[in-house]
Amino acid sequence: MKVNDSPYREFGTWITDSLGCKVQKISINAGFTCPNRDGTVGVGGCTYCNNQTFNPEYCKTEKTITQQLEEGKQFFSRKYPAMKYLAYFQAYTNTYGDIEELKKKYEEALGVEDVVGIVIGTRPDCMPDDLLDYFCELQKRAFVLVEYGIESVYDKTLRRINRGHDFACTEDAIRRTALRNIPCGGHVIIGLPGETHEDIVHEADVLSALPITTLKLHQLQLIKGTKMAKEFLDHSEDFIRFTPEEYVDVIVEFIRRLRRDIVIERFVSQSPTSLLAVPGWGLKNYQFVEMVKKRLASE
Repeated sequence: MKVNDSPYREFGTWITDSLGCKVQKISINAGFTCPNRDGTVGVGGCTYCNNQTFNPEYCKTEKTITQQLEEGKQFFSRKYPAMKYLAYFQAYTNTYGDIEELKKKYEEALGVEDVVGIVIGTRPDCMPDDLLDYFCELQKRAFVLVEYGIESVYDKTLRRINRGHDFACTEDAIRRTALRNIPCGGHVIIGLPGETHEDIVHEADVLSALPITTLKLHQLQLIKGTKMAKEFLDHSEDFIRFTPEEYVDVIVEFIRRLRRDIVIERFVSQSPTSLLAVPGWGLKNYQFVEMVKKRLASE
């Protein structure tokens, strides 16, 4: 196998084939919160969470959705002037609120020139059927991808990280989404406290049994000021701290066990160094991807 021949389905190829053009996701902070922050199912949020870690500079709630998208387009169009865009509702829970207000936000995004679809990041316990019905209809005129924060398939882990729902809730939301033929993504964190190597790779088996379309994986990052960063200081023995090479081993085994048609969007995440409570690897995403491909090609 050549290094450039991908041994798994890559997101970039899949999304280009799906839309017939090159697209770039533009992150949006639409001012949402979460039910385990406002007291509906809990307080304090997930123990690992700090949304500063993935919000670009232009993602500020004092700006309208249109302003955020236009600034994002300016940033990317310098390199890719012919690019189309997906509005990525990323920060917090982007289906949590009054359904008519939610629709207004989505429609505002789709009204921006060259925005050809939306990606909705949300929690499995915040997806009512009437909103799924709206997304089903919306697909007739725009691309829609619903991305659920799965994080772990184990209830013991979900309780420990203060997720506020169990895995049965995740399964239900994914199946209801897939029944409407809406592309369904999942996000999983590798290395959550209390999970063993075998726990981690077994998640690939569990996820493969679900009708998911895309999958994001990334290593656990310990962010300053979070409850999990404190937990690591108090109980570091409960955490697996991978070297890059060890993490490649895990990812390769994960891929080998994952259903072949699942599209993999990423393997790692890069939070700003200033926010990390424990130093990161200093690797760019593309560098890690090449490490994985080389390992797979050598086997």
